Amino acid sequence: TVLKIIIGLTTLPQMPLSVASRQLEAKKLRTDMKKIGTHNGTFHCDEVLACFFLRQLTEYKDAEIIRTRDPAQLAECDVVVDVGGEFNPKIHRYDHHQRTFSESFHSLCPEKPWVTKLSSAGLVYLHFGRRLLSQLTQLKEDDKQLEVLYDKLYENFVEEVDAVDNGISQYEGEARYSVSTTLSSRVGHLNPRWNSKSQDTEEGFKKALAMVGEEFLDRLDFYKSSWLPARAVVEEAVLNRHKVDPSGEIIIFSQGGCPWKEHLFVLERELQVTTPIKFVLYPDQNGQWRIQCVPAGLNTFQNRLSILEEWRGVRDAALSELSGIKDCIFVHASGFIGGNKTQEGALEMARRTLQAAAQSAAANGKS
Repeated sequence: TVLKIIIGLTTLPQMPLSVASRQLEAKKLRTDMKKIGTHNGTFHCDEVLACFFLRQLTEYKDAEIIRTRDPAQLAECDVVVDVGGEFNPKIHRYDHHQRTFSESFHSLCPEKPWVTKLSSAGLVYLHFGRRLLSQLTQLKEDDKQLEVLYDKLYENFVEEVDAVDNGISQYEGEARYSVSTTLSSRVGHLNPRWNSKSQDTEEGFKKALAMVGEEFLDRLDFYKSSWLPARAVVEEAVLNRHKVDPSGEIIIFSQGGCPWKEHLFVLERELQVTTPIKFVLYPDQNGQWRIQCVPAGLNTFQNRLSILEEWRGVRDAALSELSGIKDCIFVHASGFIGGNKTQEGALEMARRTLQAAAQSAAANGKS
């Protein structure tokens, strides 16, 4: 009988080795797969963006996103965002809802200026952002350009998400109009409507993940391929300003269209420019030259120095005769911009304005 049993066992159909191996490998992969935990139910832009950030990192690129509030399931996750009541980067817990939480970029990184309370998006960006950008751009983490991108993307993308999620207004007082197309609001609209028969949020969460990811990557591409190269152009112009004019108050770009204002203000501080730059010269699309005044700040129409008042609103031959400068085209009525057919003519318009300002200051006893 024993012999029959042994013979019977040996004649049982054997599972092909390749199938068994695949099953074992699949089981191993399930065991090794990283898990990102966040809350279920209504989703918001901050945890969607945080999950997207994490999935861009090598160790989390294939991670499963577990949406739950069950502490036992969250405890099994490798990283948890926006749920769990704990902020502890040592064990990768990034919630911001606890009453004791008041962290900002500045409080965690004192060298950074932003004081907006962080959401899960900001927390993940603060701790993983440099590595994230390094992987997406191939720049090294200690590259100065990467640090510029890191700051720019927080200030012009992530901080907005932090503020909206934490209910922080942009300004005091009543708004003149509402803005309903922010990234956070578009994510919110992907949740089920209150009166929908189905309140399942899984499909909407997936759509939101794709949407915020596409928008972040598009913004990153713009800053890396367009905005950051403009900084190099502005920096070169600032460093060469004394070759343009001894005053150092005029800079020239060899190509128009460069977004220069923000870079100029930052570089003046970094390069310790003691005499503020007043005019920017550049060619327009027709090969003619523009003289543009540097504003007093990013969000003001006031200029550090406007083009001469008597030239404003005058054009062409009349302006050339009035100014004594050949090939003038125009000066805007507000005095913030003017044009000349040649670089030399535009430069002379800037120099004459500087000279007039210096003479007026001397007459009034000012330095």
